[in-house]
Amino acid sequence: MLSIFIQKVAGAIAFISYLLNTIFWLIPIVIFSLLKSIIPLPFAQKVLNHLLDGCASNWISVNGITQKLIGNPDIQVNGIEGLSLNKWYMVISNHQSWVDILVLQRILNGKIPFLKFFLKKELIFVPFLGLAWWALDFPFMKRYSKKFLAKNPHMRGKDIETTKKACAKFKHKPVSVMNFVEGTRFTENKHSQQASTFTHLLKPKAGGMAFALDAMDGQLDTLVDVTIYYPQGIPTFWQFISGQVQQIQVQVNTQDISPDHIGDYSSDKAFQANFQQWVNALWINKDKHLEELKQAQLND
Repeated sequence: MLSIFIQKVAGAIAFISYLLNTIFWLIPIVIFSLLKSIIPLPFAQKVLNHLLDGCASNWISVNGITQKLIGNPDIQVNGIEGLSLNKWYMVISNHQSWVDILVLQRILNGKIPFLKFFLKKELIFVPFLGLAWWALDFPFMKRYSKKFLAKNPHMRGKDIETTKKACAKFKHKPVSVMNFVEGTRFTENKHSQQASTFTHLLKPKAGGMAFALDAMDGQLDTLVDVTIYYPQGIPTFWQFISGQVQQIQVQVNTQDISPDHIGDYSSDKAFQANFQQWVNALWINKDKHLEELKQAQLND
């Protein structure tokens, strides 16, 4: 009973710490972003971009301190060597929980340029965070269903235009573009509905990743492929911030992005098939690795 009480207190303290830290850094982030929008001079833009990324990195660093003080899960990371703050990266990962974002930020902060996540347009309305994401130039995506496009054919291609417009801001300073290729968090129900051929993953949706690579015209030349495994089971955000997560295992693999993987995904069917084949191969290896981690845990 005492343990449950301590968890609730720890979780409440951690949540308040995250909230206050977000508000603290949100103020300069919004100010610098507004200045950036009204001062078009290249030098000023460069300075303000560095200030914005510096604020964002400090925001993540303070969150990391909170995690270490409350719970401090053992995060075992392999393959993170050789990353640089001076390169452009495409980062992909399996997606199981909101905790994934905190884990990715913690292990990659200071190792690669600040992560810019592709976000659903509706997330701009999340209190405080939505404003911060907007100010930091996170790309907000509006994806249209086939049914919607059938009724509104004039909207066809608008999502691609949005992707290219968002990514155009990233061409002048090293950046890490983050994409959860599954498009949503893994659940057994979603896995069953999809009839996914993967054991631990949903089917990959390659379009967003392909559009981003094409929009950046080859500047995103290195892929950072992250696999996250939770030995105790997929945690909720509350379980993580209240110190109930003891261990997390992360595998990071990097590879050069071939020029063959940059092209017109929407119109070139041959390119589309080739790109999907590449992403599926990545997913086969990721699924195999997750199964190996699970079996190793069962054999311990």
